[in-house]
Amino acid sequence: MPVSGRRKSIAFFITLGACLVALATALNVGWIILNWREVAMLVLGIVFFLLIIVGLVLNTTFLIREIRRNEQHDAFINAVTHELKTPLASTRLYLQTLKTRETSEEQRQEFYDVMLADNDRLLKTVEQVLRAGRAGVRGRHLNKTSVDLSKIVGNCVDIARTRYSLDENSLSYTESLGGEAARVFGDEDELRAAVTNLLDNAVKYSHKEVKLSVEVATLNNKQIAVRIGDRGIGIPAAQLKRIFKRFYRAPGRFMARVKGTGLGLFIVRSVVEKHGGRVFAESPGPGRGSTFTIQLPRAEAR
Repeated sequence: MPVSGRRKSIAFFITLGACLVALATALNVGWIILNWREVAMLVLGIVFFLLIIVGLVLNTTFLIREIRRNEQHDAFINAVTHELKTPLASTRLYLQTLKTRETSEEQRQEFYDVMLADNDRLLKTVEQVLRAGRAGVRGRHLNKTSVDLSKIVGNCVDIARTRYSLDENSLSYTESLGGEAARVFGDEDELRAAVTNLLDNAVKYSHKEVKLSVEVATLNNKQIAVRIGDRGIGIPAAQLKRIFKRFYRAPGRFMARVKGTGLGLFIVRSVVEKHGGRVFAESPGPGRGSTFTIQLPRAEAR
């Protein structure tokens, strides 16, 4: 169903619910006026009236949530389809070119590089979907050990610099640990995926100029924080908590142009919460950048 059709459905059911509430109110008030002497019946009438109102409100709320959830699922399927189809089509095109045309060694190497990049993009999309599925499983076992969080973040920063061709002016990394080790008790692969997702998002939503700052800092003797800030498009205050939901993507013209599955921040939140920490976003407003903070308990404190 198109988005416009769903919106009309939402408006119809909201209007229907409001009309039913008004009708029930009118009937109840009329009944009270006509039977004010019957106290017992009056009490029962009020109770049943309240139950009807509550039922209508719950039904309408559930209906709206289901419609919105279906819209998010459709958007997710479209996004994943695009993310899978594009690299496959690109790889097929280059393979056909190599098969049907004579190319120089330099051109072949260039084609190989492009196909490898497309393959990495394809693998990343599949991994995101699989990781999101695992993140939704409760009680899943994590291979937790004592790991150096600063080393993990530093490695992710190096990979991001190489992947997006960023210099130190575009992506800065600092540590404020007071000479102590930033050790946490966790799954290294999961923590690496969380940090990588935040870095990828920061680059994608930086709009014109990429300017990122990454910091690993000691909050106190019990917690360590990882802060990733950008000077990108920013986040409206009403969206700061919603962006961590599965399939959710903040509205906006620029947001619509940036391709994604709506799973990255959901994975980040799931990973951090399974490690006993919390993650949150801060932003002065649209066009003024944003900062994502991960807080994890220290291994020593545990």
